[in-house]
Amino acid sequence: MKRVLLALLFFPVASQAQWNVNIFGGFSNYIGELQAAPYTTAQAHLAFGAGLQYDFTAHFSLLTNINYGKVGGSDAFAQQADVRARNLSFETSIGESNLLAEYNLIDLRKHQFTPYIYAGIAVYHFNPYAFDSLGHKVYLRPLSTEGEGLPQYPNVHPYALTQLAIPIGGGIKFRISDQVVLAYDIGLRKLFTDYLDDVSGHYIDQNILFAARGGEAVQMAYRGNQLEGGAGYPPAGTRRGSPKSKDWYYFSGIRVIIAFNTRGIELHRRSRGILDCPKNVY
Repeated sequence: MKRVLLALLFFPVASQAQWNVNIFGGFSNYIGELQAAPYTTAQAHLAFGAGLQYDFTAHFSLLTNINYGKVGGSDAFAQQADVRARNLSFETSIGESNLLAEYNLIDLRKHQFTPYIYAGIAVYHFNPYAFDSLGHKVYLRPLSTEGEGLPQYPNVHPYALTQLAIPIGGGIKFRISDQVVLAYDIGLRKLFTDYLDDVSGHYIDQNILFAARGGEAVQMAYRGNQLEGGAGYPPAGTRRGSPKSKDWYYFSGIRVIIAFNTRGIELHRRSRGILDCPKNVY
């Protein structure tokens, strides 16, 4: 990534090329075991970001951004009664740095709007937590709620809190002026972990969990017994999540693209003879 960024800094400015700054504001959410719908504004949180964009041509650009958001989910909002009975929840902040290649389907220097798509690579950091029955914030990874890192479960490995993701997305852009473009953007992140929400596989033996991580780990691994009439801790091996599907997170909102200069646009307009004529000076 560093080599690509250095190459961009020293890339000669072509007639159509220009630098832009991106400012993003919107919401963040996730797809996983504790979210009822694959794409929804329910349980969403505010997100924001900023970065640089280099337009090689009117169609192709490279972008690098830093984004920050928060995602979370709760069984309390589930439609299925058995899922609500599980009574799990989580939240996590997400900090992301990415490098994206973007393609405009229509030349914005000739038209007022265009659909666009992008893909790339991102590095993100997360750290899931939940609140116990007393309202105390509890980070979940150290508790090994599904046996991560315990010798009795050698096939369940601890998950890293900083990982790679594959961003894919798109939207539609509207040119407001020669220097400003507004975009409605939806960007999904394909993850390589199912533990963004600390829920993936199966319940482990509560006695093993208690001996290894203490009573708090048992309480946070299953919270159905905190509900009125809730059942006790499930037998070891009972399904807790969906291990065959990985989690996702996504950003959606408005991106403001501000050009450092409008050289490419001016040259294009000049070539078409549509620059404003200078006023006469008397």
